[in-house]
Amino acid sequence: MALIRIPDEDRTIQDAAGVTAFLSAAGIDYERAVPDVDFAPGAPASDVLAAYRTKIDALNARGGYVTADVIDVFPDTPNLDAMLKKFSSEHWHDEDEVRFVIEGRGVFHIHPTKGPVFAIEVEAGDVIRVPRGTHHWFDLCSDRRIRAIRLFQDPSGWTPHYTKSGADARFQPLCFGPSYFPVPPPGL
Repeated sequence: MALIRIPDEDRTIQDAAGVTAFLSAAGIDYERAVPDVDFAPGAPASDVLAAYRTKIDALNARGGYVTADVIDVFPDTPNLDAMLKKFSSEHWHDEDEVRFVIEGRGVFHIHPTKGPVFAIEVEAGDVIRVPRGTHHWFDLCSDRRIRAIRLFQDPSGWTPHYTKSGADARFQPLCFGPSYFPVPPPGL
């Protein structure tokens, strides 16, 4: 179950109804998904996609997505730090960013046009749709592991447009826990 953290308000939302309502008000779709059939840990991407075919088809029909793939990130993924640097800088896309988390955890930070930055920690079973144009960034949790299905409206994938706002620098790239607090802006 996803958790929401709003550091500037020192507030956490962890109940299912609260998480769904908060994200809906922010224009972000959130739901839980279970596979149609079981699959073995480490199963090939084709098995994972087949296991979630019903959910993928429903999302495709709702959002006009035309392709799906599986991203698999491990602590020993080559060039992991460089890849994470791209994800962890504030950016936006010309199309929705849809993720179903199959294994592992991560945290999306959302920088809305109105209101404070908030973080969404996602785990296995969570499905999130960050709408096109939404300023955000993503980090892995300390285990540096995630496996997720991604859906795309453009078969070539999406391109990040970096804001270079520096908003992401105020927030530690950590999942929730006692050490998750925003970093004060420089000069304060």
